Amino acid sequence: MHNRLLGFCLLLLAVSPVLAVDSDSDLNNDPYENYNRHAFKLNQTLDKIFFKPVATVYKTILPWPITKGISNFFSNLEQVPTIINDLLQGEFYDATSDTWRLLINSTVGIAGFIDVASRIDLPAHHQDFGLTLAKWGYTSSAYLIVPILGPRTVRDAVSWPINYGVFSVYPYINDVAWRNGLTWGSFINARAQLLDFDQAIKQASFDPYIFQRNAYLQRRNYLIRENNNLITGEDEEDNVDEAE
Repeated sequence: MHNRLLGFCLLLLAVSPVLAVDSDSDLNNDPYENYNRHAFKLNQTLDKIFFKPVATVYKTILPWPITKGISNFFSNLEQVPTIINDLLQGEFYDATSDTWRLLINSTVGIAGFIDVASRIDLPAHHQDFGLTLAKWGYTSSAYLIVPILGPRTVRDAVSWPINYGVFSVYPYINDVAWRNGLTWGSFINARAQLLDFDQAIKQASFDPYIFQRNAYLQRRNYLIRENNNLITGEDEEDNVDEAE
């Protein structure tokens, strides 16, 4: 399976221009807008008929402490590819911190359901192979919406099969039912966390497609700049405003 994933990534790299300069123009880097809008509509339809109803039932039935624990569990699983990408980026201090976080939450935190590490000043980090490619120089990339997976850039679409299919724990779970259950559970958990923002997004945006595109590209550009130590005080304020 890994060979097929690598072949897919190499194919995408071969047909995609690699730009090495990050700039504000990336926020409008949308040469595939016609396709992207169709993919956006497809994802909106899938969300309306499946993901949102399931996420709503999930969040309604389960009490907050349970959903919080499940969210912590999936965040703990994400530490595995984060640690690998820390190492690939040469961030050995973060790799050590994230390894301790994984070990502590997986043991004392009961498989990650309790976030003990944050209480002892081991903050959560997130790294993925898309950010690693950006650290290696592939910083500028066109916006691309992938069916089901949602907003990406070409770089992030290329990196996702590696991050999920090679670096994450999911492909190494031999029991197919468990593997599929955890994979879909992570999608539902992620969608449930966004339910509270649905109405605010509708009210704040005259064009949901543009809103999603700008939010995604701004966030990714911020993370890329942060990894390259280019963050200023103004960037920090903008990122806080976006999160709010």
